Amino acid sequence: MSFPLLTVTAAVPAVGAVLTAAVPAARRTAAKWLALLFSLATLALAVLVAVRFEPGGARYQLTESHAWIPDFGVRYELGVDGIGVALIALTALLIPFVIGAGWNDADPLETSSSRWRPTQGFFALILMVEAMVVISFEATDVFLFYIFFEAMLIPMYFLIGGFGDRAHAGTDENAAAQRSYAAVKFLLYNLVGGLIMLAAVIGLYVVAGNFSLQEITAARAAGTLDMATNTERLLFLGFFFAFAVKAPLWPLHTWLPNAMGEATAPVAVLITAVVDKVGTFAMLRFCLGLFPEASKWATPAILVLSLISIVYGALVAVGQRDIKRLVAYASISHFGFIIMGIFAMTSQGQSGATLYMVNHGISTAALMLVAGFLISRRGSRLIADYGGVQKVAPVLAGTFLIGGLATLSLPGLAPFVSEFLVLVGTFARYPVIGIIATIGIVLAALYTLVLYQRTMTGPVKEEVRTMRDLHLREVLVVAPLIVLLIGLGVYPKPLTQIVNPAVEHTLSDVHEKDPKPQVAVEAKNGEAAK
Repeated sequence: MSFPLLTVTAAVPAVGAVLTAAVPAARRTAAKWLALLFSLATLALAVLVAVRFEPGGARYQLTESHAWIPDFGVRYELGVDGIGVALIALTALLIPFVIGAGWNDADPLETSSSRWRPTQGFFALILMVEAMVVISFEATDVFLFYIFFEAMLIPMYFLIGGFGDRAHAGTDENAAAQRSYAAVKFLLYNLVGGLIMLAAVIGLYVVAGNFSLQEITAARAAGTLDMATNTERLLFLGFFFAFAVKAPLWPLHTWLPNAMGEATAPVAVLITAVVDKVGTFAMLRFCLGLFPEASKWATPAILVLSLISIVYGALVAVGQRDIKRLVAYASISHFGFIIMGIFAMTSQGQSGATLYMVNHGISTAALMLVAGFLISRRGSRLIADYGGVQKVAPVLAGTFLIGGLATLSLPGLAPFVSEFLVLVGTFARYPVIGIIATIGIVLAALYTLVLYQRTMTGPVKEEVRTMRDLHLREVLVVAPLIVLLIGLGVYPKPLTQIVNPAVEHTLSDVHEKDPKPQVAVEAKNGEAAK
């Protein structure tokens, strides 16, 4: 039997979570280092997965398949394509930075025993989320995917509700109530989506007789699986609804600003840069793979919803007074671009959407983590409480600026490549949608630059006059993310050569080809006329 690399990659953070939780209460520092060690081991395994993956090889590689619940056709099946490899690498890359940035976030407050928070539990929950997200990117059995798609809600609920932002304005009781509200809202929204998906999963089994993604897609390609049109559309809607909640897509997005606003900055990164990517990934793998005709049927409506997400998220971000909620609404706008690229049904659009998942994760992590460092120094999330920070903390201000410029997709930084591909791919098939979506770019420049201007420039406010600059740990957290943003912005080929073959397979599932450029068609017609 070959080495089960995918299983081990998901199992290492799970084992790390158990061991971290078991560290004695008094040894908080040991728990932190243990969690960091296991996250780095997971990163090393993710790198090994990427190295062993052959872009020109089989669609799903490093596969594992074992009987699990044979009476119901459930198998323990794992496999990765290029999209899964890229997102596993993103997840494994970000978790060490999340741990490093949240190094002191769960330490008990000496002045208030009622707000004591178990450090071991905080880092154990982060590792458990990582394990569940990684196996979600690996699962090729629909039922197996569903289990971890839902199970990751539990540790996230406790991370949001039990380890909230200490910079909350108001009393301790008010802060606890706001955290509880955000955590419950996050859980309820995602549970409703999951329950609807469960009904669709059961319906899929009734129709197909098994849960294997590879067997079902092969049967559909061979014409041996007969699925009625209305049945396929209903099943598609059940899956898509759950993924749209997780993504999040307008109008199912309202849980995200609350969750990100009340969570600590590292947990906010975990939500939007890691967990939410499972939703958009699943649209590519399961919606398009299992229900190709229904995906094309729903495309016009989904593109309109994506467009609303892009413009609405950006407009609301412009008017935000809270730094973290601004980043949350900006992310809603960015997820609109990702979903638009997926359902544009072009190679450029889907390649751009996959790159966007990776690049958005890195850029949002950079911006949110620096924002967290800023907020922890001042003790406030309100934009109006800052001013002139660049004069007293130039390194903090500089990294904040680069993270912001990446968020607005400045050329030369990684998100520009992905956003450009999404717009090109969308314009090729849906020019009106592509043109209107560019409004999001203009608004992104507005909310990012206004945020920087109001917090970092101008007269130095008295409350920030003694603000210290980033120290070594914080620089070590942010600097690699900045390097990646610049490196992937200048040279994205390492990602594109892994992703593009998987995108071609996805397009073949839905029987779509890239439309021919209109200029080329007109030139050909002109030659024929001559």
